[in-house]
Amino acid sequence: MMKKRLCVLATAMMVGMSGIAAAKTLNWARSGDSLTMDPHAQNEGPTHTLNHQIYEPLVLRDSKGIIEAGLATEWAPSASNPNVWVFKLRQGVKFHNGAAFDSEDVVFSLKRAMSVNSDMKELLSSVKEVRAVGKYTIEIETEGPNPIMVNNLTNMFIMDKGWAEANNAVDVQDFEGGEETFSSRNANGTGAYKLISREPDAKTVLEKFDGYWGKGQFPLEVTKVVYTPIQNAATRVAALLSGEVHFMQDLPVQDLARVANKSGLKVEKAPQNRVIFFGLNQGDADLKSDNVSGKNPFADKRVRQAMNMAINRAAIQKIVMRDQSIPAGVAMPPFVNGWTEALDAVPANDIKKAKTLMDQAGYGNGFSVTLNCPNDRYINDEAICQAAVGMMAKIGIKVNLDAKPKAQHFPLINTLATDFYMLGWGVPTFDSEYIFNYLVHTKGPKFGSWNGTRFSNTDVDAKIQSLAAETNLKKRNATIAEIWEVVQEEVVYLPIHHQVLNWGMTEDIQTIVQPEDQPKIKYFSYK
Repeated sequence: MMKKRLCVLATAMMVGMSGIAAAKTLNWARSGDSLTMDPHAQNEGPTHTLNHQIYEPLVLRDSKGIIEAGLATEWAPSASNPNVWVFKLRQGVKFHNGAAFDSEDVVFSLKRAMSVNSDMKELLSSVKEVRAVGKYTIEIETEGPNPIMVNNLTNMFIMDKGWAEANNAVDVQDFEGGEETFSSRNANGTGAYKLISREPDAKTVLEKFDGYWGKGQFPLEVTKVVYTPIQNAATRVAALLSGEVHFMQDLPVQDLARVANKSGLKVEKAPQNRVIFFGLNQGDADLKSDNVSGKNPFADKRVRQAMNMAINRAAIQKIVMRDQSIPAGVAMPPFVNGWTEALDAVPANDIKKAKTLMDQAGYGNGFSVTLNCPNDRYINDEAICQAAVGMMAKIGIKVNLDAKPKAQHFPLINTLATDFYMLGWGVPTFDSEYIFNYLVHTKGPKFGSWNGTRFSNTDVDAKIQSLAAETNLKKRNATIAEIWEVVQEEVVYLPIHHQVLNWGMTEDIQTIVQPEDQPKIKYFSYK
């Protein structure tokens, strides 16, 4: 099967390393595919990354992580109403089908992103109304003055209203419910590349859009993109070494030297704006996957504290990650407003104390539980989970590992079907409010969609919601610190590490490792 996959890949990617400069076809691979082409259905890194080539937001982060103009050219709070942000839109923009872009498309798209099935709605939770006040001007009115509204829009893609209506794509795909829609397999954006063909988990082909507004502003040297998910690490690296792949994310840490030392290839690296952690169902009265009847061991903070101590982050860093990670003490990347060295202090790996806590909680003899883990999303995700199995065994917790592709793993968290799980979180807003809205706030229709812990605190919820309308930054940051104090004290999550990005590529490719792991192909150029 592996040989067959390589043959298929080789047939699909006829341009080798020697021909890339002439053909300017970029054969791009990573471990997992985009979950959907619907731009509002899943707030997930690889999904956004592929969609960024096709769709565009009002504003976006460039290769250095700095916010720049996208489909909006100017933005500022209204001079007459502090609750309103005014966006001036780019004129002369066309969608891939030739339709003209204007304010109606923006209003339609933002309202769509606020709907019940959207996984982007937390980013717009403070929005009261979106309205067009001219063909190329829109206003976003929030419940109170929102100082970081612009930060919330960097992955908020704009669709063609007419195209959506004509193709029954007005509603967001119900991804968790297993729905397939026209928008989950097709796309019509304003981006530098248009979708030519889509085979989920096999191959996606894009071609440069001749009508792109950014001609002359970006290199746009890649004319065709062949995007291929290759879950198996050895197969993925073999494709890069053989020249079948020109650019690869998710370069396995065990193969860094091998790729870097290969003539014609290079490795580019940078810290990522992403933290990896475990979540625990601490809210239910009883767990479904444990062997303890009528009780929930995770509801006892002492058990959570013991598990936090049992994780040997230094060992994971050295053995599993080959030093390509930064041990973490908080579920927040260092890029984020609210991060401090004190919060990120790594808990001591103290097995003796952890056993004492387990005994005090009434679980001196341990218990068993299932750990749900993805095997195609994060760097060495399954290997990290395997390491955690052994670490938990030292304090009497028998962990049964269930590793699945992310397409099956993520719905377990969203639908509260897992008791113990791995998750990674990037923060496109570079602000703690984003983490709180998705991961800490009580799960409900507008907040907490990724809060699989069942943690719920009404006082914390109120503080989280206050952040969206607090313009006094000193007071706002004080509230952020108060929320983190509760999250850490209650051991809501078990942080593992901050990821380090390693991109492998042919040596003629010129690009910068983007901190959100979101390469934008329009920026790529060649020596």
